[in-house]
Amino acid sequence: MLALRKATQVLCVGLFATFAGQVSAQAPSYGQAIDIAAAKKVAAGALAEARKNNWNVAIAVVDTHGLLVYYEKMDDTQSASPLIAVEKARTSAMFRRPTKVFTDTIAKGGGGVAIMALPGVTPNTGGVPIVSGGKIIGGIGVSGVTGDQDEQIAIAGSKSL
Repeated sequence: MLALRKATQVLCVGLFATFAGQVSAQAPSYGQAIDIAAAKKVAAGALAEARKNNWNVAIAVVDTHGLLVYYEKMDDTQSASPLIAVEKARTSAMFRRPTKVFTDTIAKGGGGVAIMALPGVTPNTGGVPIVSGGKIIGGIGVSGVTGDQDEQIAIAGSKSL
């Protein structure tokens, strides 16, 4: 059992190193984790974008460690969206990049498909890091419409700080 765990860890480290090498831009460093007031402001910006387009979604804001700080679900949002929104937010915060990067890498095929084996990765478009003062302070994830629409809402929210 110990040998299997060690082999899995080595595989995951190798996969992450391969993925990290595929991303050319250095991600910003982490800053002070987002607080509840800022998280509500980000969510309000996202909610305004969703309402403007008449899209029912779930919105999750997490801190730099991927822990939930604020969550909101609009009426008549599909049942799967709440969990997906949280996981998109976690992925974007913990890996310091939009979830679309994972989606695009997998779509290219080849070695990029190995990303699906990384623990904690949700490779669905709609999660973006929240940046303040040039530092990542958390992540926002949105789910309920198409990935591109989810991302549009998440970007609107992240820009509302």
